[in-house]
Amino acid sequence: MTAGVYLYCLGWADRLPAWRETGPEEQIPLNLGTWGNIAAVWSPVALEEFCDAGAPARLQDLDWIGPRVCRHQRVVQEVMRHSPVLPAGFGTIFSSPERLEGVIREHHQVISRFLDWVAGREEWAVKGLLDRSRAREEFTAAHLAREAETLASLTPGRRYFQEQRLRQQAEQDLSRWLKVACREVLQALQGKVREVRERRVWSPEARNSGREMLVNLAFLVDQEEAPDFNRQLAAAHARYQRWGLAFAVTGPWPPYSFCPALTGEAEG
Repeated sequence: MTAGVYLYCLGWADRLPAWRETGPEEQIPLNLGTWGNIAAVWSPVALEEFCDAGAPARLQDLDWIGPRVCRHQRVVQEVMRHSPVLPAGFGTIFSSPERLEGVIREHHQVISRFLDWVAGREEWAVKGLLDRSRAREEFTAAHLAREAETLASLTPGRRYFQEQRLRQQAEQDLSRWLKVACREVLQALQGKVREVRERRVWSPEARNSGREMLVNLAFLVDQEEAPDFNRQLAAAHARYQRWGLAFAVTGPWPPYSFCPALTGEAEG
């Protein structure tokens, strides 16, 4: 077995206690290495787990990857209680502590600036989700209701064609309304956030969901602004839910979406 270094996150050395923790799922020590004023929280790892021929299959096995991802997130969240963090992505591995030290020294200024920048801030994830069938039904019903008197005066044949025209108009109006609604919600949040990042928009098929993802954003929010940020989104959710448009919010998270790229950071 070839031993490597599994990195969880970086933080300020003077903020973190010098501890060695053992996870309840796996008897793996949690180590704290310090280089100047920057600390790295890491565990020893067998490089073969992530780098051998069987690694791709293991990374698709939920029974194998699930506990490791949960532990990764739990460790970063715990460190975040003491210090701002630069969280490493799951599976960030170095061949040795010396290799990790080299990357920290090479990017010391970038890491320090990032830790200063995210101090007192946290990431919130926001997804705009559409039940298109429900939205189409609501918009069509509204259009038909507005024209009910006119439709009742038409012959059956003319009424059929007029209803079809109204259904097409409802579909067009729905597309325009969705763009306006999402834009208004996001504009209302601008004054409450420090930074925004776009994230991958998943199709319903990819997530086995009946809802269509329209928006997938990460917001960096000052902790004191978080209550207002969440109230704004709760109000938007309540306002648009009837029309099939929902806003799902999760957080707070470590600032994964805002981390700088440290060239050559991982070897696994």
